[in-house]
Formats: sequence, C-alpha cells, structure tokens
Amino acid sequence: MIALSLLGDGLLVMPLEGDMLTALYLHYKNLIAGHLDPQYGDLVSVDPPKEQSFGDFSSNIGMILSKAMGQEPMAIAGRLCDLLGNNADFEDLEVRKPGFINWRVPKPVLVRHFPALLDKDFGRLDMGRGRSVNVEYVSANPTGPIHAGHARGAVSGDALARLLAYVGYRVTKEFYINDAGRQVEILAHSLYQRYLGIFDRGDGELPNWAYPGDYLIETAGRIAELQGDKFLDRDESEWLEFFKEFAVADIMKTIREDLALLDVHHDVFSSELALIADGAVDDVMELLKSKNLVYRGVLARPKGMDSEEWEEREQLLFRSTSFGDDVDRPLQKSDGSWTYFASDLAYHMDKIKRNFDELIDFWGADHGGYVKRMQAGVSAISDGQTKLEVKIVQLVRLLEDGREVKMSKRAGNFITAREIINRVGKDAVRFIMLTRRDDASLDFDFRRIIEKNRDNPVFYVQYAYARIHSVLKLFHQIFDGVGEPNVGEVDLNLLEMDGDMMLVKIIADWPRQVMMAAKNREPHRIVFFLIDLATAFHFLWNRGKESSQLRFILQDNLPRTKARILLLTAMRNVMESAFCIIGITPVEELR
Repeated sequence: MIALSLLGDGLLVMPLEGDMLTALYLHYKNLIAGHLDPQYGDLVSVDPPKEQSFGDFSSNIGMILSKAMGQEPMAIAGRLCDLLGNNADFEDLEVRKPGFINWRVPKPVLVRHFPALLDKDFGRLDMGRGRSVNVEYVSANPTGPIHAGHARGAVSGDALARLLAYVGYRVTKEFYINDAGRQVEILAHSLYQRYLGIFDRGDGELPNWAYPGDYLIETAGRIAELQGDKFLDRDESEWLEFFKEFAVADIMKTIREDLALLDVHHDVFSSELALIADGAVDDVMELLKSKNLVYRGVLARPKGMDSEEWEEREQLLFRSTSFGDDVDRPLQKSDGSWTYFASDLAYHMDKIKRNFDELIDFWGADHGGYVKRMQAGVSAISDGQTKLEVKIVQLVRLLEDGREVKMSKRAGNFITAREIINRVGKDAVRFIMLTRRDDASLDFDFRRIIEKNRDNPVFYVQYAYARIHSVLKLFHQIFDGVGEPNVGEVDLNLLEMDGDMMLVKIIADWPRQVMMAAKNREPHRIVFFLIDLATAFHFLWNRGKESSQLRFILQDNLPRTKARILLLTAMRNVMESAFCIIGITPVEELR
C-alpha cells in the first residue's frame, strides 16, 4: 500500500511497512541513488532542511559518502548537483557546506500529485493495523470535581486516543477510579462533617485534615434529602461505608458530567475497590511470588532523609531493580494493608489479561517518580511482552488579567474545569490545552482566549475554516449551476506558483504530520499543523484584499477560480480531519 504525501515541503512516497516508524523519501532518494554506484544507493538520506529558506528538501549525501569514496564532501555534493541539474524534478539545486545539496520541488511535480489531496481519507494511515491499545487518562481521585490540570490530561489523553484510532489502532479509553484507601476514608469523614452542619450539629469548624470544598455541602444536602437525620448520633461503623459509597458515586457523576462538557467519553471505568474485592491484589502477589520477584527485606535509608526520621524495618518488597528501577519497592504498609503500588500492579495485570498490545497511561506531574516502578511491574507481570508507556502531564497555570489564579484542591479554592469550560467554551479549552507538549507547563490566559484576533490561536484557526466555508458558499452563489469543480476537468497549472503552491505544500504535508504525531504520541503536533495551515491561508486572504486579481473567486475567470476552489476544498477536508482528532467543532460562521 502506497500513500502520496509531502514531507516538510517536499514530495514523499510513504510505504506502509510494519508499524511505519520511518517514512522513506523514495521519490528523490531513488533519483539521487540512480546517479551513484549501486553499492552506495542505500546510503542516500533525504530530509526537509531545518531552515525553510534552504529549500523543500536536503540531503547530506556528501558527508555520508565522503569516507566510503575517499573524497571531500563538498566535491561529492557538487558533482552530484551537476548531474541532477537537468532533471525537471529538481529546482534551485545548490550545494551548502559541509556537503549538503538542497532543492525545491517544481510546480509540475506538485500539480501532478495534487488530486491525491482531495481524497476525504487523505492522511488516514494504517500504522496500527488493528493492534489494540489501552489509553488510560484523567483517573482523578473521586474526592472532588476535576480542575484545570485534570482537564489538560483529559484533552491530551482523548486527543491521543482519537489520533491512534485515526491511524488504525483499536483503542479503548479507560478511567481508573481510585475508590479505595486513605483518601476515601478522609472524604467520607469530610462529608459527614458537612452532613452534621446541615442539622446545625458540631462547632461549624472543619478539621484541618478535611476536604474543605463547598461541593461536599451539596453532596451532604442530597444525603439529607434521601436519608433525613438517620445518621445523626450514630457510631462511625453505622455510617462510614454508606458515606464512602455515596461520596464516590456522587463525585464520579460530577466528574463524568464535566468530562462530557469537554466531549470526553471513556469506554471503561475500572474500580480499585472492585479489583481488591475480587482478589486481584492477592492474585498478582501470587504471580510475582511464583516468579521469585517478591521477598522480605529492609530498604536502605533514602538519601536526604534524617536518620531519626527513618524507621528501619522488614517489608514485603518487589524486585523492581531487576527491571531497571532504582530501588526495590514496598508492597505492604506497616499495618499490613497493601500499598498503592500493589493495587496498581493488580490493575495493570487486569489490563494485561484483557490482551491489549500496548498500554498508555496519562499521569499528573506529581507522579513522575512512579514511572519506573510501574514499567518494571508491567514488564515482570507480562514477561516483557507488554509495554507500558507513561505520559506525564505538567501543570496548568491559569492567568487572569496577567495574574496567576492559584489552585488548591485541599484548600477548596481551586477553579473547576466546568467553570473554565463555561467561560471560554469546550473548543477553546481543548485547543489551548494542546498548544504545548504534555511534559511542558502551560499558561491558560483567559484574556487572550476570549479575544477575537490572531493572538488567540483557536479563533485564528476556526476563522480560517469559516472563511473557507464563506468562499465555497459564494462560489456557488456567483456561478449558479456550475456545480462542484471536477479535478479531471480543471487546469491545476492555473494555481499560482508562490502563494497557492505554498498552501499546497502544507496541505500535502498532512500525512507526515499525522504519522509523526502518532509515532511520537504527540497530538499537539496536530494543533501546530493547523496554526501553520491557517497562517498560510490568511496570508492569501489578505493578499486578495490588496488586489482583486489575487482573490479566490474571479468572476471573469472561471477556470482559475475552479482551480483555487479545489485548493480550498482540499484544505477544508484536511482541517475537518484535524478538528476531529483534537476534538473541536468546525465552525462555518464566526461573529
């Protein structure tokens, strides 16, 4: 199977082999190799140059062949440049130190392959080939509503899941509910304090260990409506389990609703409590014991910890150092209960039993030190057959009038994801959350996002799509009865060399952008591509405002208008595919 595209700003034929981890530039690679001794043909390298001004393509063939041929890199590049100079598929060939050759793709080559850009599935690859991948994201503790950091993880995880589905993976989107452990106990007691307050019991002051958010007042009110004063003056044993279950269920309902506002919908919700009840932790311990990967031992005192603070005691440990971790990891607490790590091992064993080919987890910035042990655990459980990839999502800084808005879940004054969505809209939240890599912190500037200018990237991109829609609509109004332009009947040579061809090159780069984003698990690349595409389009639009002959629609020149309408149709199709991946809505009209 062969897919035509442009890499960087040049022509590419991509053979879909294996996982398609590498796309070979066969077109120019073969042309260059044809002028070399066959023994050197496989050494040809072709890439887009780092500087756009250098051209569409670059090859470091001079440096590659210098040692093998015993000649200076510049001499090799110069001779090869002379040989290729008469080939119509090369334009502006030049030699650059220390042995590069650079060139541009001529217009006839671009025009020849333009029809491929009009396919609705242009850019849809088969990298996954039906392999199954589990993408777990958000997995917020059910102790309160989701905040901006959770929203970023939700958007990143959801966009990656959509991207992997777009390139042929079978994707399961999963949320892990941490509904067991100490934090749920604290949540239940915090909720009980709010419940007492409804009936004017207690001193009105929350303990410093309690979750202080006002959302628990609403939850307590719902308990009072359903149960009245049933739990007043009762022993903890009579209300604790009910309050734990009610709190988790109520907060998870809120979390699901908030995620739905972001158009985030998971396929599976897994419960930590249910796994423990089913004996999953015991099962994973037995498995590790059968592999001699569990033992009782004493860990060394952590670096930087005062000896007086360190309790040296024997613990049940997992041999995670056998799988690349820094130290072996505890599996049980001093009271005999399982550690979070033990529960997480059981959860990932459950995933492995469900026969996923790949596991991808999105975790918050505070879990960076947890990666090695979990990857070690997955490797141990699966005998190295299943790979766990962890994406760490860094913090979001909310800015209001240039000042940071502080967030603190435990202080109860954080801004919820719902508040952010209600203020700027789902599309703006999703788009802005993808304007930086997951592992880089992100500033979310409310003022910038609500302004309708080019400084607001989501508006800038959606405005480009809306303008395209207006042009296509106007075409049918002016040329009523003409119908949709047919690529087989349109003279594409009427497209301009400079402005139009620039847009052609960016559109044609779409499959490579998809491939690189999926390969590197970086959906933010799709947003960067959209910004570049919108920038090129707005340049052409503004040029048309300066000269009527440069507009997309020329009432006295139907042939050229048809060519440019096809160009905008290709751009519209690619933008719609990109919007679908990142989860924003194509807007046909902006006001």
